[in-house]
Amino acid sequence: MKSESLDQSASQRIAQILEVEILSGVIDPGTRIRQEEVAERLGSSRLPVREALRILAANGLIQLETNKGARIPQLDKGEVDVLYRMRERLEPLALSESMPHADDRVFTELEEIQAEIEAGVSVSEFLQLDRRFHLLTYSKCPTEDLKDSVSRLWNSTAPYRRAFMKITGPQRQWIVNSEHWLIIDAMRRFDAKDGERYLVGHIRRTRKELAIHPELFPSE
Repeated sequence: MKSESLDQSASQRIAQILEVEILSGVIDPGTRIRQEEVAERLGSSRLPVREALRILAANGLIQLETNKGARIPQLDKGEVDVLYRMRERLEPLALSESMPHADDRVFTELEEIQAEIEAGVSVSEFLQLDRRFHLLTYSKCPTEDLKDSVSRLWNSTAPYRRAFMKITGPQRQWIVNSEHWLIIDAMRRFDAKDGERYLVGHIRRTRKELAIHPELFPSE
């Protein structure tokens, strides 16, 4: 039992390390992840690495391919467009389900995150804060399957959001800031219709802007 517990702890640790590397862009889309290389780099046996890869696959961060191992998905423009349209439908639902259960602690933390964004941050820091902001708005949603689905969609689209922000981020930041404040305002008023409308526009704008940057995707 003790050995099994240690393996689970090691798997969680390895999964967390790889998740940070994937979301931060240290590991690029299309990259293959080899168990033996990860085990050697992180000082582990292969068994915890294998379990860590299963965790990452369940969270939408990697693909497990039969007889080929694991790799970071490399999506084309059409696939990313579909994922963003899924987000346009699921995230407003998660927001409206979360909103009745939110309280001043949530509102205050959202405002603190947004203030940190507006204080001036790098693209990498913005992406971390932006993720915290949005997942916090959904955090009180009582349906775990819905929250998990939203999280997986965020994971799947993270590399393309990062590439996009490096190109257009600075000049468009004022729009993001305004939309974030509108979402906070709707939450404080417990106005689900306004919140959903602002959020749909927020996600849709990014989808439309991604569509005019084919250089962010692999060549067809």
